[in-house]
Amino acid sequence: LYKDEKEQLIIPQVPLFSILAKFNGSTEKEYKTYKENFLKRFQLTRLPPYLIFCIKRFTKNNFFVEKNPTIVNFPITNVDLREYLSEEVQAAHAHTTYDLIANIVHDGKPSEGSYRIHVLHHGTGKWYELQDLQVTDILPQMITLSEAYIQIWKRREEDETKQQGA
Repeated sequence: LYKDEKEQLIIPQVPLFSILAKFNGSTEKEYKTYKENFLKRFQLTRLPPYLIFCIKRFTKNNFFVEKNPTIVNFPITNVDLREYLSEEVQAAHAHTTYDLIANIVHDGKPSEGSYRIHVLHHGTGKWYELQDLQVTDILPQMITLSEAYIQIWKRREEDETKQQGA
């Protein structure tokens, strides 16, 4: 299912929650500068109405720009970020669940690729794919198969949670 453009190499996959593990407040990451090394830990201190995830797809070295084709596996609804909050912050946030509302994808090589976007129409609950002036319906399951680059997530409020469960 996940093969590269030459149909030879298997493209790696990583769950979204593995990427978010950086923000659990206990995982340490080492940073090095030319003078010193230090450890950092990250934790979410509040949850805004919207989150924008930018997945680092491009790295640049002295010679060229390289694209990371890793597929990020993610659910489209019910992403609960409660476990990434401290207990004090959890008490202040009644709603910690997010739903995807937009997904931007980069296709092709870093220097000559193109972008397309998947957008949720809030009124109908249908997903659409937009590329240039073309708009087509898309199944939600197909969104998760793409090389997500930027994602926009909307926090669920109480009345929306009841509607989703109905």
